[in-house]
Amino acid sequence: MKLLKEWIKAIIIAFITVIVIRVFVFEVFTIPTSSMEKTLLPGDLILVNKLSYGAKIPYTNFKLPALSTINRNDVIVFFYPLENKELIDDKSYYIKRCVGLPGDTLELINKTLFINNEEQQLPYSAQFNYQVLSKELHQDTLVKYSITEGGKVEHTDLWQLTMTDSIKNIIAQIPQTLSIKNLNIPANAYADYIFPYHPFYPWNIDNFGKVIIPKKDVTIKLDSNSIHLYQQIIEAYEKNELSILENTFIINGDTTDKYTFKMDYYFVMGDNRHNSSDSRFWGFLPENHIVGKAKTILFSIEKNETTNKIRWERFFESIK
Repeated sequence: MKLLKEWIKAIIIAFITVIVIRVFVFEVFTIPTSSMEKTLLPGDLILVNKLSYGAKIPYTNFKLPALSTINRNDVIVFFYPLENKELIDDKSYYIKRCVGLPGDTLELINKTLFINNEEQQLPYSAQFNYQVLSKELHQDTLVKYSITEGGKVEHTDLWQLTMTDSIKNIIAQIPQTLSIKNLNIPANAYADYIFPYHPFYPWNIDNFGKVIIPKKDVTIKLDSNSIHLYQQIIEAYEKNELSILENTFIINGDTTDKYTFKMDYYFVMGDNRHNSSDSRFWGFLPENHIVGKAKTILFSIEKNETTNKIRWERFFESIK
């Protein structure tokens, strides 16, 4: 009987320890999509450090002190802000690269990112879509160079493929390739699915901004144009009652033309720049939605219709 009690005690302690570690220290997260290729691949099982930015107690607004600040280019896991759930903790996990910090001025010009008017270097594994003209580009070639997205346009010799810059240069040199063209979207080509979804901001996936990322305690001026950038923050993220009457703004019953942010916000993008649902599509990331920093790939498996292939070379690889 004594031995049974000791076993039960040990099991309870182990169970509590696991729960505490998962809630406050680490989370294990499986990469579901290609939005971070080739930095992270679908099937990667990664370790997320919750202590880095301050672990949040589930279903509360309380956070433990952070061990570090969020740095530009950190790969972070967060709750998807636009998901229609009453509680933040019930929203789906997303993972992207943090490219803009609170107070930064951000601009994307023909795919090139500028922060505070300084050009930013692309992640080493960043991908874009390209048009490849080729009469005899074989599937074996795509497999050889790990080109997993895109394919041939039906009844043509044109292929639309997603590649890193280094792989694009290799494909350009093979005899079957006749030409490779960048897929360029002109500046001021308004895309109504790009944040903030208004013609005054004629932005698209390759050209975005300039925009200042909201910062806690900073006050901005509201007008008929700027409200489109900040309405989501005022109402959904910071829980204010907002009424708009022509160019008059009433917040919590008070008429005003200013707003002071209660939280810091961030701008995130996927390394797979043409195939990522990120801040270009849904706006600024609130600080209270951030879960932690992606640290390490623990395990990786490539799933397809017939077999599951273990990617041994990705085990315990650091995420950069």
